[in-house]
Amino acid sequence: MDALARMLEGYLPEEQIDQVRRAAAFAKNVHDGQRRQSGEPYVYHPLAVARILADMRLDHTTLIAAILHDVIEDTGISREQLSNEFGADVAALVDGVSKIAKIEGRTRAEMQAESFRKLLLAMTQDLRVILVKLADRLHNMRTLGVTSTEKRRRVARETLEIYAPIAQRLGIYFIRTELEDLAFANLYPRRYAVMVQAVKAQVGDTRKLIREVEQKLSSTLREEGIGATVVGREKNIYGVYQKMRRKKLKLLKVTDLLGFRIIVSKVDDCYRALGVAHHVYKPVPGEFEDYIANQKSNGYQSLHTSCVGPAGHKIEIQIRTRDMHHVAESGIAAHWQYKLGERDSQSAPQVRAREWVSGLLDEFGGSSAMDFVDNVKVDLFPDEVYVFTPRGEIRRLPRGATPVDFAYAVHSELGDHCVAARLDGQLEPLNTHLRNGQTVEVITSKHARPNAAWLNFVKTAKARSAVRGYLRTQREDEAVRLGRRLLEIALRELSVPSSVLKDEDRLQPVLAAHQMSDVEELYAAIGVGERLAALVARHFLPEGEAVGASGSAAPLAIEGTEGLVLSYARCCHPLPGDEIRGHVSTGRGIVVHRLDCKHAKGRPQDWVPLAWSERVQGDFLSEVRMKTIRKRGMLAMVTAEIAGAESSIENVQMPDAAGGDAVEMRFIITVRSRVHLARVLRRLRRVDGVERVVRA
Repeated sequence: MDALARMLEGYLPEEQIDQVRRAAAFAKNVHDGQRRQSGEPYVYHPLAVARILADMRLDHTTLIAAILHDVIEDTGISREQLSNEFGADVAALVDGVSKIAKIEGRTRAEMQAESFRKLLLAMTQDLRVILVKLADRLHNMRTLGVTSTEKRRRVARETLEIYAPIAQRLGIYFIRTELEDLAFANLYPRRYAVMVQAVKAQVGDTRKLIREVEQKLSSTLREEGIGATVVGREKNIYGVYQKMRRKKLKLLKVTDLLGFRIIVSKVDDCYRALGVAHHVYKPVPGEFEDYIANQKSNGYQSLHTSCVGPAGHKIEIQIRTRDMHHVAESGIAAHWQYKLGERDSQSAPQVRAREWVSGLLDEFGGSSAMDFVDNVKVDLFPDEVYVFTPRGEIRRLPRGATPVDFAYAVHSELGDHCVAARLDGQLEPLNTHLRNGQTVEVITSKHARPNAAWLNFVKTAKARSAVRGYLRTQREDEAVRLGRRLLEIALRELSVPSSVLKDEDRLQPVLAAHQMSDVEELYAAIGVGERLAALVARHFLPEGEAVGASGSAAPLAIEGTEGLVLSYARCCHPLPGDEIRGHVSTGRGIVVHRLDCKHAKGRPQDWVPLAWSERVQGDFLSEVRMKTIRKRGMLAMVTAEIAGAESSIENVQMPDAAGGDAVEMRFIITVRSRVHLARVLRRLRRVDGVERVVRA
């Protein structure tokens, strides 16, 4: 505590330091007898967390909350007791950091997700909650070595997936980089050790090289009349590792392992210093970013450039003012200005951070805790692109974002109805990755709807959530329609009129037996295979009446437009014209098989009689197997015939193309019916060199 007090003397009044001392004494008392896995007294941990925050020059309320952050969770002290002792603000901060109590029947992952949602909810009230949590996680990561291997890996993975990206999002650079390197070392210890040695071997004596660049830049800036501080450093190991993975590079190809910061007094000097740096060291073309004019969402501002330094080493140079540097290192924490206990809570980065957290909770707060955490992970993108609307407004999106992400960022209606986009006037597909500076114009159609395929390329959590929400609603509607048809068929088989579905006296006991609130919920459960229509139908028989039979009822007619609750088996690829039957599969609805499929066997009660409707429409997949002679251009001739028969190829395989006089080809193609498939097969048999063509 004395060491912490000496740190606080530089910026806090004596009476506030005394309050921090009182909190430390309180924590020591309530944590008495508790020890960490390392064997040291437990109170050492909260004091270490407070020292991390004291380095960031945070206020005494945050420091007291840091010292007491485990009191509610690990001792018998309640929030009310804490509020009476240290005030409502401290109690709220400690409660926000505390995990929720164990709930019976919940898994560890679900409990962690619920605690994380609670943390973000507390952040909307006071952003200092996340500062305490990040400092807590940082000290835990520093002391993770005494825990089991399984726990080290679990905590390290969670840190990389959630807490380091949050520190990045909030602009707290020093916490983010240390969390990343510590997590990397615990998750992949061998890779980390190899990376450390390899970086040292490549850069050599970094101290000498860094000193040389610092002196050269400092003297040249001084000659130009620019007062500046130049500081060099090695890049963090995890950042180098991620760059190698992202760009598929070997370490020898990663040349910018050293970074330098030029810190000046005013914005004008930033651009003058950039000119000096480019005069001293040759700039690398295409590697300049102006984050002063286009600041990041977390408030970060700097000029970034890459140059060729001494001995051909590529160096990264960041140029910023002192205020920008303060924000870059501490992010939102840099904007807590305390004067006599008052704080400026309206600084731009704080407002943006609060808007981000509030937006997440508004968008995904109603989803399950696990889905909420997944959506937050999607939203935590460190890299961004800046694009323009047709009116010239700037939109900030994560790197890798597509026109669909842009459309949903503008308005949900625009996203729901987009069909294509013009990027700088050129028509492009919706999965195109956006680039900095592009003007994006979204093309819509009132009949267009979100597509499940969009989930393969959208990047923003908002777009992903909107598409999933639409598909979920569409699936429910389709399930209700299909379930009603299946139940009506099952009732006819039992000679029960379908009018019983409107008879409340007959309906209510059935709903109660299946624990359903209304008939639509029952239809949906049948449609997705959670209930069997035949068993539900028997509940409508008058009590004591045997299962009647008026002969088999008409099979369910398949139109090809049933959507997500009806699928076609890949083992036999049924087509209109085939004799078919359906298997009721929980969660998938009905899976359609050909009657001669080897999998279309089993208990009769698990199967549904099906037939093709006269109004059947759409394209269906079919597998075609061929044997041809080996000659140049054979594949091209075959594919041309398939295209000429108004069919498209979804997949092609040539399993024994390695040698021999014959080649086997397997195609998955789209056709409209058995008749259409027969036409495709006839055309293929006429190709010179084709020996055999069959439908699989």
